Amino acid sequence: MTYQPISSDTSIVPSDNTHLRTQDSSLLKDLNEPQRQAIEQTEGPLLVLAGAGTGKTRVLTTRIAQLILQKKAYPGQILSVTFTNKAAQEMQHRIESLLNIPVKGWWLGTFHSICVRILRRHAEMVHRTSDFTILDMDDQLRLIKQLLKAEGIDDKRTPPRLIMHYISRWKDKAWLPAKVPASELVDDKRIILKIYQDYQMRLQTLNAVDFGDLILLVLEIFSSHPDILQQYQQQFRYIMVDEYQDTNVAQYLWLRLLALGSNNICCVGDDDQSIYGWRGAEVTNILRFEKDFANAKTIRLEENYRSTPHILGAASGLIAKNSTRLGKTLWTQQDQGDKVIVKSVWDGEEEARYVGDEIESCQRQGYKLSQNSILVRAAYQTREFEDRLITLGVPYKIVGGARFYDRAEIRDALAYLRVIHQPKDSLAFERIVNVPRRGLGNVAMQTLHQYSRFQNVSLFESAVTLIETDEIKNAAKRGLQAVLQDFGRWQQQKATLTPAELAQVVLDESGYTNMLQQDKSIEAPGRLENLKEFINALKEYESLDTFLEHVSLVIDNAKAAHSAQDMVNIMTLHSAKGLEFDVVYLVGWEEGLFPNQRSLDEGNLEEERRLAYVGITRARHKAYICYAYNRCTHGTWQVGVPSRFIEDLPPQHIEVFDQRQVGKHSFGRRMTHPSFTQQPHPEKYSFNREFNFGERVFHIKFGYGKIRDIQGDKLTIDFDVSGMKHVMKQFIKKGVEI
Repeated sequence: MTYQPISSDTSIVPSDNTHLRTQDSSLLKDLNEPQRQAIEQTEGPLLVLAGAGTGKTRVLTTRIAQLILQKKAYPGQILSVTFTNKAAQEMQHRIESLLNIPVKGWWLGTFHSICVRILRRHAEMVHRTSDFTILDMDDQLRLIKQLLKAEGIDDKRTPPRLIMHYISRWKDKAWLPAKVPASELVDDKRIILKIYQDYQMRLQTLNAVDFGDLILLVLEIFSSHPDILQQYQQQFRYIMVDEYQDTNVAQYLWLRLLALGSNNICCVGDDDQSIYGWRGAEVTNILRFEKDFANAKTIRLEENYRSTPHILGAASGLIAKNSTRLGKTLWTQQDQGDKVIVKSVWDGEEEARYVGDEIESCQRQGYKLSQNSILVRAAYQTREFEDRLITLGVPYKIVGGARFYDRAEIRDALAYLRVIHQPKDSLAFERIVNVPRRGLGNVAMQTLHQYSRFQNVSLFESAVTLIETDEIKNAAKRGLQAVLQDFGRWQQQKATLTPAELAQVVLDESGYTNMLQQDKSIEAPGRLENLKEFINALKEYESLDTFLEHVSLVIDNAKAAHSAQDMVNIMTLHSAKGLEFDVVYLVGWEEGLFPNQRSLDEGNLEEERRLAYVGITRARHKAYICYAYNRCTHGTWQVGVPSRFIEDLPPQHIEVFDQRQVGKHSFGRRMTHPSFTQQPHPEKYSFNREFNFGERVFHIKFGYGKIRDIQGDKLTIDFDVSGMKHVMKQFIKKGVEI
C-alpha cells in the first residue's frame, strides 16, 4: 500500500516573515490575567474553561498568532478545529488581522473540512479514490430507499429518515457496522444494522462518503495504519479545539489520537453551555479532561464583557443548581443595569401582546429592532409572536427556521382549506391532491393539466370531468375519485363546523395526520406540533373566509417586512447559542414546556438547565422571562405551572411581576420572590354545570366574571379583566375558591 507523503503539504513550509508583525507584545494588550495565562501556557494539555462572553475567540486566535510570532511553530504545524464554517471564518479573519498575512492553506477549519483533506490524501486506505463524492442528505435518503426496496422492506414501517438517524448516531459514536454493540440492537434495530452494512458497502462501490464518514474513516485509517497517524502526530505540534463541550465520541477519539504526539492540546469550552446531547455531543468529554490528559492545567475565564451584573447573577444562580459541572463564577465590571424581569401572564395571547409592547418600548428607548430577540423552546411557539408583530407592523425574521405559515405542513393544511373555500384554486389543489399519496403519478397530473389548459378550466373541474372517462385509469382514478368525494363532503360541513373543527376533520380524514404519525423521522413530532398550533390559531376565527384572508395578509406583510434591514429576531434557544442581543425575551417558562417534558421523562434536566443558562446569557442589557398561568397547547387549555428554573433564580437579581390573583384591584401587582410560584389550579374549584344569572364563575382562559345572560348552552359573562364575552357553558366552572 502507498500513500502520499505528508511532507508534500506546503502549508508547513515557513511563511515569508517579512509581512509578520514584529511586535508580539501588542497582542497581549488589554487582556485580563487569565486570558494572558491561557495564551502564554503553550506546552502541555490545557483546558480553557471559558464562560459566556469572556472572550474565548480572542484567546484562541491570539494564542495561534503568538505561537507563530515566537517561532514555536510554523502555520502548518498548528491544527485548529471548530464546529461551524462561520466560526472558522471568524477565526481566519481575526488571525489575518493580527498577523497581516493570509491564512489560506492552514490547518484551520471545521472537524469535517480538516478530515476531508486528510481523507482525500489517504482515500485508498479505505477503498476510495481521492475524488470521492460527499453525499448530501437527499442523496443519503435516496440510497437508503433503494436498499430498502432491494431487501423488500416497507419504507413506511421502517422510514428511511429513521434509518439515517441511527446510522448518523452510530457514526458519531465511532461505530462501523461491525462495532455496533448488541445493546443497541433491540426492537427492529437489527434491520437497521443490516441496512447500515449494505449502505457502507454501497458507498464504497460508489466511491462516496457521507458526513459521518469524514471523521469515522479517518479514525479507521489512523487505527489501521499507525505510520500515517505518527506522521500527523509529528506534524501537529500544537492542537487547539473550540467548543470542546460539543464534541461527540468520534471527534473526541480523533483528537486524542492526534494529541498523543506532542501532548500540546488546548481545548476551549464551557461545560455550562453543553446543549447538544440530543445530537451526539458528550459533555463528559470536557468534564473528564484532566483525567484524560496527564498533567493537564485548567484556566478559567470568568470576566464577562457582554452582560450586566444582574443578568450574570441570575444566570450563575440558575446554573449552580447543576451537580455535574466544573464550576466557575462569571463577573463583570459593568454597571449593575436592570434586574431580570420575571413576568406572569394570563395566557399565550397576552404573552405575545406583552412582548410586542416591550419591543416597541425598547425601540422608543433607542434599541434597534435587530437587537431584540425572542427565544422559544419549541418552534411551534413562534406563531403567536409572529401574528402579534405583524399586527403591530413590526418587521421580524425567523433565525434558523421557516416562518410559521411558510412551513410545509402548514402550507399543506392551508391548501386543503383553500380548495374547500374556493375549488378553482388550482395551485392549492395541485399541492395536496396527492398528499398523502393517492396513486396520482406524473402521467395523471399531466393529463389533468392538459385538459385544464385545453378547456380553460381549473384542475378541480378537470378532475370532476376526467373521472367519468378513461383518460385516467386504475389507482390514479380511484385516488382522484376519493379525494373529490372528500372535498364534496368537507364543503358541506363548512356550513356547520367551526374553522378549527373543519381543519381537524380534514387533516384526519385526508390521512395527513396519520401520514405524520406513521413517519418515524425526528422531524415528524415537530410537524405534528405545528399542525396542532395551526388548529389552535383557527379557534380565534368565526369563519374560514376571515382566517384565509388573515393568512394572506400575514404572508404578504411578512414578505414586505422581510426586505427591512432592522428586524426583530425570533429563534429557538438552541439556535441562539453563540449570539448576543441587547434585549432578550425568554418565553414559555412553564413545566412541561421548559423544561421540556421529554427531557424530564428521559432524565435530561441538567441539559435543559444549561439551555436556560445559555438563553439568559445571550442578553447584554435587558432580559425578560415570561410564563403563563394558562396555555392552549396542541388545542387543549392547560393550567401552567411556572418552570422550576424560575425558582432557581436568585431573588436579588430579579424583579417579579405576578398576576395570579387576577382582578380589577390586583392585576399586574408586584410580588416578592419566591412566593409567586403558587397559582390557581383546577382542583381548587368545586363546580357543576347548572348556572344562575349573576353567579360568579371561572373560565380557564378569561378568568373570573359574573353571568349576565343565559341562552341554553351559551353564557354571556362580564369578566373582571377581559370584559363581556360569549362562551359555552362546558368551559365554565362555578363555585367558591377553597
